[in-house]
Amino acid sequence: MSTLKIIAASMLLCAAFFHPLHAQQLPTAITTDPAHDKTNPAAFETFQIPSHGALLNALAYIAPGPAPHPVVLLLHGFPGNEKNLDLAQAIRRDGWDVVYFDYRGSWGSPGDFSFTHSIEDTHSAIAYLRDPANAKKLHSDPSSIVLVGHSMGGFIARYVAAQDPAIKAVGLISAADMGVDRAQSIKPDQRDAAVAALASHLAAEGMAPLAGCTPESLAKEVVANATAWNIPALAPKLATRPMLVITSDDGLAPSNDAFVEALHKAGNQEVTAIHMATDHSYSDQRIALEKAVLDSLDHLQHK
Repeated sequence: MSTLKIIAASMLLCAAFFHPLHAQQLPTAITTDPAHDKTNPAAFETFQIPSHGALLNALAYIAPGPAPHPVVLLLHGFPGNEKNLDLAQAIRRDGWDVVYFDYRGSWGSPGDFSFTHSIEDTHSAIAYLRDPANAKKLHSDPSSIVLVGHSMGGFIARYVAAQDPAIKAVGLISAADMGVDRAQSIKPDQRDAAVAALASHLAAEGMAPLAGCTPESLAKEVVANATAWNIPALAPKLATRPMLVITSDDGLAPSNDAFVEALHKAGNQEVTAIHMATDHSYSDQRIALEKAVLDSLDHLQHK
């Protein structure tokens, strides 16, 4: 056999050997579609969630198989350009329902956008999922709800879960502090400058998909609620529930590391912290992101 043929044969052998090994390292829900279930097929539903006089645009990825399914409420960030719907599909393949919605005043949902409204809307979405009629429609288990939030969605997820002890677990993906940490130490004569700096940052993030607000109105809201939204102070209320904290190289890791430390000090023994060398949207770590979330959800299911 010629040298070239030997090399080619070796390469084919290596490919045949290592490819299955790599595939086995990933959850099946990332690499393989589920078998079609004629009786209980996977489905996609669009609907609206009532919240404080508005109807929020929402959709659900319904898992195949007999109901009920545990459900992930997927919370998008500010303003929500990265919706993480590839993650939603992977979670659905893993046997979970996934519900996504747009807060008031964002992406076509009626009403005015604000951080307070977004928190209220998340509570409304949870109430919607707990309604027996809605749970039946979505084939979901109203007693098994997990919050997974990206950026501002992570800020909301941990705050809402701290107020709602029935939430089973929380996943944070580059959870933002929304300027709350810095606002803790603002003195009265520094308030205007702090609001202006935060407003400039929010404007840079993009306001086009949002209605009924300005960068200045949102910045003032953060400063006014800094004490109530203090992030480390939430840790004692989350000390008994599994927490997944994923960070990247977007500058938000220190705040999340401090939150993880606060969780440990509060006695939480079920904290998983993962850092990925990527940007805020996890642009080149989407599969790694899916694996981290699915591993945590699978661990939760097998506790």
